[in-house]
Formats: sequence, structure tokens, C-alpha cells
Amino acid sequence: MFGKTFFASWLATLLLIAPVVVLSQATDERRMLTINGQSTQVPVIQMNGLSYVGLEGLADALHGSISYSGNVVALSLPVISASGTPPATAPVAPPPLAPHGVPAGFSREFLDAGYEEMSTLRSWHGALETVIQNEIAPSASLLARYRAHAVTSLRLALAAVTTPSDRRAYQLLSNEFQNMAKLSDKYMNMSNIPQDALEKDDLNKRFLACAHSLRSIAVSGQFVEEAPCT
Repeated sequence: MFGKTFFASWLATLLLIAPVVVLSQATDERRMLTINGQSTQVPVIQMNGLSYVGLEGLADALHGSISYSGNVVALSLPVISASGTPPATAPVAPPPLAPHGVPAGFSREFLDAGYEEMSTLRSWHGALETVIQNEIAPSASLLARYRAHAVTSLRLALAAVTTPSDRRAYQLLSNEFQNMAKLSDKYMNMSNIPQDALEKDDLNKRFLACAHSLRSIAVSGQFVEEAPCT
């Protein structure tokens, strides 16, 4: 919305140390948040000398997303590199597992988080299909919200890893995220995209095959090494 580059460190600065800018001339007027001089529709409430803004409204204003998992609330913002392209950043490796008392199958928490990430990747892929089939002008920031949501969901899946099967399946899930990120970057940096481009794309075929494999693994409840995802 604001044509700005939002980094995670900027968010921390905004929430922890940056003063809230409000537009008001009287105490009974509605106060609204401005960010870097740009006005928003995010209301500001003042209580006991402190200013508060709604997390959902802030995420919407910054083209971000909010995810919930248990008692964790995760806010993700589009991250734009110096070249203007959102990087395909994702957690690299799960934490080490406890040596004793670890069940062999998938944990319930990881399955739930994995389903959420798979759903998010499907939404991202569906949005890319819509852009191509409807000949919408591509841009690096067009699908940034979907990427941000996928990064958040993948981090929640990483946090849920507790068993050996969780750990190995997480790597496949991470690989699928990377496939989708590469696919998105490829077409968002092109012009004059044929409407049937995805049907002929080997990377797209690999993404779809991996998605099918991940669904099969989740249904079976047992980890199986799947070639499309490696």
C-alpha cells in the first residue's frame, strides 16, 4: 500500500520504541495511526497514558498476516529485498530431538501445523494461477501476503517438531515452500505470461507432485521419503 520496504527489524522498532503518530486536535476526536507519514485506517486508543492499536488492523495496513497456534500469535509482514523481490526465506533446520521417550509417528501438533502450511501453499499457488490466467500485470509485491503467511505457518510447523517423523517431514514441507517461492518469483518477474504457462512448467509439476505426496504422508501417519519433495 505504501510502496515501502518492511523488514522484521522494522516491525520490532515500530512496536517497541517508535512513538505512535496520531492525528487529533481534540480529545474527543477519533485518532488514527500514520506510518512513515502515510495515513491509515487503524484506530488508536489511549488508556492510562499509553497508546494501543489493534493487531489485526495493523497487519492489514502493512499487508501482513496473523496466524494462531495454541497460545502463540504470530504476525508476519512482507519482506522485500534490496532488489524489490521478497526472498524465499524459511527456517532451515528443526531443533534437536529429545533422545528418550520420543514417539515414532507424527505428533498431533505437527500434523495440525503441517496441514495449515499445506493449505497456505495451496492458496498461494491458487493466487498465482489467478494472476496468470486472468493476465494480471505481475509484480514482486503482488503475492507478498501469501508468502508472508506461508513463512509464518512454516515456522509454526518447525516449532511443533517433537518426533523423528516430524523432523523428516518438516524438511519435505520446507522443500515444498521453496518450490512455491521459486515458482512465484519466476512468474512475478516476467511479462507477457502465456495463460497455459503453468501447465507446461516442470517446476509447477514438481510442486503439485510434492503436494500430493505430502497429503499421502499425512493421511498414512507415517513418514515416507518422497522423491518429488527432495
